[in-house]
Formats: sequence, structure tokens, C-alpha cells
Amino acid sequence: MKLVLWDIDRTLLYVGETDRRVYREVFRDIVGRQATALPARGTGVTMPLAVRELLEANGVPDAQVTDLARRIVEQLPERLAHHEDELRTSGRLMPGAVEALAAVRSDPHLLPTVVTGNLRGSAETKLKVLGLDGYVEVGLGGYASDDAHRPALVDIAQRRATAAYGHAFNRHNTVIIGDSLQDVSTGREGGARVIGVASGTTSIDELARAGADHVIHDLRDTHALLGLVHGA
Repeated sequence: MKLVLWDIDRTLLYVGETDRRVYREVFRDIVGRQATALPARGTGVTMPLAVRELLEANGVPDAQVTDLARRIVEQLPERLAHHEDELRTSGRLMPGAVEALAAVRSDPHLLPTVVTGNLRGSAETKLKVLGLDGYVEVGLGGYASDDAHRPALVDIAQRRATAAYGHAFNRHNTVIIGDSLQDVSTGREGGARVIGVASGTTSIDELARAGADHVIHDLRDTHALLGLVHGA
């Protein structure tokens, strides 16, 4: 059995400006003024680290960053859930995502879950609203609410899957599928093979140079994808 760890944003789905709108709203409510700078797009960095970046980029004093970051992170999942209608209308699935998810889910030798820079509540909202939650074992995933250091999430997901299925998961039978340099470094440092998907802001060449084991343009060729997952 192999553990398949799906990234979410720009690999399976894209929610446009909604995440950034939520950052603005919560920053305004907690800090008491408008944010003039926002986290970079498509980097794959975990939400807690993105929030610290948000605070520092907007001139919040260092002494206040840790406390304000904690308060903002606590509110992000609930605030995103208030935007479900917006996610439903403006969010979109990446090419081939449903077919790829279905193919992995239906393979008895593959156990699909997620490793993501999203907080768990935010990840669950996105997957549910766009109809993808049934394709992954959400409870076995690794989330930014578990650890802000993304490579640590691989071990968390492996341990959860091992406890649930009684099968030991490690670097040799774990595969990450993701679009960003963070996904590549997460696998290399955390203990998983990496299939890079050039569906985000990172090119095929950049993913390959970063050390992805395989790189594909998108998820539309499910037969090829399954071959890479099993081959990895």
C-alpha cells in the first residue's frame, strides 16, 4: 500500500481572491487597520507563517507579532467558512483533478489524504464546498494547524495512516503530489517521493531543479499519473 498526499491549492483547486480577502478581513478586525501588503501568491507556505509575513510586511512591531499571529490564525477557518457561497461560485477545480482523485481513490493499493499549508478547518471547507472531500481520508492528513513547519506534516500523516491501517508508511511508500517548491522541499525533507504538477505558479523546470522525482504538466492523464505513483 502507498500513501498519497495531495496538496490542495493550485494542485486540486483554486479559490481566487477568497483567501486573500479573508486575510484582509481578519487583519483589519484584529489589528484595527487595513493591510496594505499581503502574502505572496502560490508559494505553498503554511498559513501560520503567511500570517507572520502579513504582520511583518504591514509594520506590526516585533513584540506584538506572536500574539497577533495566534489570534489571526484562530479566526481564519471560521472566517473562510463564512465565504462558502463565494468559494462555490468563484472557486474552480484544476484540470483533471476530479478524475485523478477518483482514480487514486479507487485503487485498492493507494491510500489518499492531504498534506497542505492550510489549517485543517480551512482545508475541509475548500474540499467540501468544491465536492472533493469524498476522495481523500481527511482525518489522516497533515495540516498547518498541526505544525507550521511543512515537512513535519509528512510524518504526522504517515503516523496517522499507520495507526488507522496498521501498515507502516515511510519515504519508500509515500508520495506527495503538489505544485509548489514547498511541496518539493516538504517531500525531500519530510520523507516522501514527489510528483510535481506545473499547474500553479512554478514551472516544470523549476520543479525539476528543486528535486521533484517526476514532473507533469497537469492531472489530466490519469493513467500516466497512476503509473508514476506506483513507480515512485
